[in-house]
Amino acid sequence: MRPLVLTARFLDIIQPWHYTQRTDMATVTHIPIELYLRTVYEPDAELVNGEIEERNVGEYLHNLVQMTILFWFVKHGKDWGVRAIQEQRTRFPWDNVRIPDVCVWPRSTPEEQVFTIPQLIAIEVISPDDRQSKMQEKIEDYRRFGVAHIWYVDPVKRIGWDCSSGNWIQTGTFAVPETPIYLDMTTLFSEVDEARS
Repeated sequence: MRPLVLTARFLDIIQPWHYTQRTDMATVTHIPIELYLRTVYEPDAELVNGEIEERNVGEYLHNLVQMTILFWFVKHGKDWGVRAIQEQRTRFPWDNVRIPDVCVWPRSTPEEQVFTIPQLIAIEVISPDDRQSKMQEKIEDYRRFGVAHIWYVDPVKRIGWDCSSGNWIQTGTFAVPETPIYLDMTTLFSEVDEARS
């Protein structure tokens, strides 16, 4: 039995918010931002160019490193004048929505349920299934949005990549110039090891 393929015109009639684009390789379903924002995804997914993109989450080491980074910024937040949160939807003016593993923003920034103001820092923890091309697309979205500092942490190799310029620059310590804000890889992984012992 052949699967039923609905045309875009039929879907426009029965569900005005939904259409399907047939390509040679796959069927791509586009949804508008309003529907995405009203929908709960488990785990939460990103919206990129009208398409839902699943995120690589759920592995223990990834989660432990993410949690340790979050706690680092929560611990220093008042002294540094920042707040931090994990997996916060961030809506860009062109209606893409990204979900950084950890967001850091100035305490003076108004709280929003879905961020529409650029964070000071977007931090991503690399998962084994992350593809370089997809990570680079995310970096370009953050840069276009105006995120000043884009940091990637590799929990397996225990190294950091400062991608703020759009290039991958290996670093042992991330820092926000002219502030006390930093994240040191040796300290981070020492705390990760302590949590695992």
